[in-house]
Amino acid sequence: MDSRQRAHELYMQGNAHRRQQRWADAVNAYEQAAALDPASPAVTARQMLIDILEYRCNDYYNP
Repeated sequence: MDSRQRAHELYMQGNAHRRQQRWADAVNAYEQAAALDPASPAVTARQMLIDILEYRCNDYYNP
């Protein structure tokens, strides 16, 4: 199996983890996929997931 195929498998695993709300596992799978294939959609998926997890609306916490 070449690195692009393995990267695709890891990307799909990341998607499965994300659907199950296993955030750390999803980010780790995306990072591994990105390391194997920098052109993988896992690069974007990882950044999007991190952006969502880091989002904080101050209005919700300081009414």
